[in-house]
Amino acid sequence: MKPYLFLAGILLAAACHPVSESQPVFTLDRVLQVEGRQGVAADSSYYYVSGSTVLYKYDKSGNLVASNEHPFDSLALTCNHIGDIDVESGEIYAGCEYFMDGVGKNIQVAVYDAETLMYKYSIPWEPASGQVECCGLAVDRDNGHVWMADWVNGSALYCYDLSSRKYLKKIELDPAPALQQGIFCRNGRMLISADDGDAEKKEPDHLYVCDLSDGKVSLLRTMDDFLLTGEIEGLCMDPATDELVVLSNRGARIILGMPRGFYPGYTEEIHNLYIY
Repeated sequence: MKPYLFLAGILLAAACHPVSESQPVFTLDRVLQVEGRQGVAADSSYYYVSGSTVLYKYDKSGNLVASNEHPFDSLALTCNHIGDIDVESGEIYAGCEYFMDGVGKNIQVAVYDAETLMYKYSIPWEPASGQVECCGLAVDRDNGHVWMADWVNGSALYCYDLSSRKYLKKIELDPAPALQQGIFCRNGRMLISADDGDAEKKEPDHLYVCDLSDGKVSLLRTMDDFLLTGEIEGLCMDPATDELVVLSNRGARIILGMPRGFYPGYTEEIHNLYIY
């Protein structure tokens, strides 16, 4: 297959590097239904799920144990959207922004307490980096960094230092997956989920892997085992089990990023964690 490069609103065909034999093969093990349609993170005991304006906490059996329905109340800058999230050392890292009509502003890494889900502090965005939106983020545990991805112009990933809370650098993606949704960093590589399929044509979305040393991107997996072709979102690796966890939404017809009714048999959008 050929992935697509999303640039300035134009889809351009691009060749993808082949999957390496060293890349793992993931087999679907189970599916959990949750609230929240944006992102997922995992620590040794819990799954954390983000809705556009809510944070949820689940045990590993899929039982809701806590929620924060007002995650923006303590932020200094107005936000209306949370993307994909990550969790590390008792803190949830959330990509927050004010997003309207394809333009993001007030972008920040908002940090929440993993036990209470309450806001703690933010790492501000650097507009000069070229980033114009934040669909999700990932903590680089080896280097003390946090990376942000951009759904609008997904040509690069953007890196911030957790100690200084300052912007460090960006890495250009080669090729850049279209319509990126979530990222997860591990051992110098970045997993990327992309909403590059077409649910109207029952074409599945994909996962990619990026080498952070040179930005080279390879196709990792075609997500053709979802219950219904829909909208892929965030992803993570469970540190306790080494399982891959992917969030996907089904039922709602999403056209150009906006809900346009439902597919036959659905009266609401359903959110699932697919665990591999």
